[in-house]
Amino acid sequence: MLLVLDLFGTLVFALSGAAAGVRARLDVFGVLVLSCAAGTAGGILRDVLIDAAPPQAISDWRYLGVSLLAGTVTLVGYPLLARVRAHVLVSDAAGLALFSVAGAQKALAYGIDPTLAAVLGMLTGIGGGMMRDVLLAEVPTVLRAELYAVAALAGASLVVITHALHGPPVHAAIAGAILCFGLRLLAIWRGWNLPVARPPRGSDDDDSAPR
Repeated sequence: MLLVLDLFGTLVFALSGAAAGVRARLDVFGVLVLSCAAGTAGGILRDVLIDAAPPQAISDWRYLGVSLLAGTVTLVGYPLLARVRAHVLVSDAAGLALFSVAGAQKALAYGIDPTLAAVLGMLTGIGGGMMRDVLLAEVPTVLRAELYAVAALAGASLVVITHALHGPPVHAAIAGAILCFGLRLLAIWRGWNLPVARPPRGSDDDDSAPR
């Protein structure tokens, strides 16, 4: 089940990376690189932190194959995508959900403390999106006051809670993914954001201060 979740998460995050690359007018090689980076970064980060060496995204050819397939499909099918931005957002939300629950379950399988397993699930979920945004020279979505990491942490936490209650892992994964995906889409639709940090009024960094 972990492998299936990982590969599906890789696929949808790779799709979001490729679509973002097309939107940024990268060349074919750039789109494929962004697809692979977005699809594998979160899983590599998780495996490194739990000492699962070598990371599956490096040792298993299927991860690279799925990422390249997603990039190729996006390149070929781009003219049919009427709303690329919507495609990126939905793919990103799906990847966030799948990777957050897969990350939490793999951390639990390696005997990681439940609280830290939830955090690792969140890091797995946000890793691909952060890598994609950094390569595009953009401020990562997770740092832009959006309910991104919070949604990933909620999904991963539900997996951990269900595990503690001895619930079936499949049910935990489904429930956690639905919670994360639904929360992320609701945040996009309703414009939910976390409070934004602002410098004290009148300070040098305050945009409203007189010049």
